[in-house]
Amino acid sequence: MTTRRLRLSAILWAAPAILAILALLYYPLAQNLRLSFLQWSVFSPEQEFVGFENYITAFGDAVFWIAIRNNVAYAAVSLIIQVGLGLILAALLDRFVKGRLQAFFRSVYFLPATISITVTGVLFSFIYHPEVGFLNEALRGLGLEGLARVWLGEPETAIWAIIAMSQWQWTGYVAALLLVAIQRIPSELYEAAALDGAGPVRQFLNVTIPLTREMVAVMSIVTVSNAFLVFNEIVAMTNGGPNNATQVLGTLIYQNAFVNDDMGYASAIATIVLFITLIIGATQLFYTSRKRVSL
Repeated sequence: MTTRRLRLSAILWAAPAILAILALLYYPLAQNLRLSFLQWSVFSPEQEFVGFENYITAFGDAVFWIAIRNNVAYAAVSLIIQVGLGLILAALLDRFVKGRLQAFFRSVYFLPATISITVTGVLFSFIYHPEVGFLNEALRGLGLEGLARVWLGEPETAIWAIIAMSQWQWTGYVAALLLVAIQRIPSELYEAAALDGAGPVRQFLNVTIPLTREMVAVMSIVTVSNAFLVFNEIVAMTNGGPNNATQVLGTLIYQNAFVNDDMGYASAIATIVLFITLIIGATQLFYTSRKRVSL
């Protein structure tokens, strides 16, 4: 079979998948971009072209900036806790725990990720309950009554309480995936580093981190993207309150699209979310591709 016929055959085999991706992914994205320049309601067939007015409205909306700030905080904390602490947990598990005990701890790490986000949100609502919640009871038991709060009812603590819940649920999941990447590193490299006098910390810095860079980059992109798509836990725990203090871009899109019936404005916010995640993902991929390490 000639090279030309092989290429044609490959294209024909790949065509259904390419068409499915175009129809299910890129066409809705293009439609969302088009709708962001319109003023329209789902209850009316009329659509009015308004140019960049929806984007101007978003950048002048104080709640939009609260949502951006909350999403950025969510992403920053998730990167530090889920990816940073997750990598350390994975390295400790790989180095100091072996055999069935390692399998047990890997399951313990992974277990919270199998619980529904809505169920987790309800569970933590009880933990944060101001009167009978475990957190305030524990603080009172330790003599720290002054730190007891209405965690989900005060604007200063509500978003951080939700972010903390998310770290509990996903840090173990990220650690379990990073453990797989660490176990792919040849043990000879650690032995060579030990012969050169490197202790556990230097081995972690000079062997583990460089050789798991690509997996760390992937998990960072997934973590940041998820931070900008967070929705269920906010709705389950505060629904954006109190006083919009826990609004994120996902809940803002939902409220404008399906509560306020302002579909054009909701599409504009969704387009902004798309560009933010694209920029973050492209930046991380560019950075890691320049420092790729091969085994």
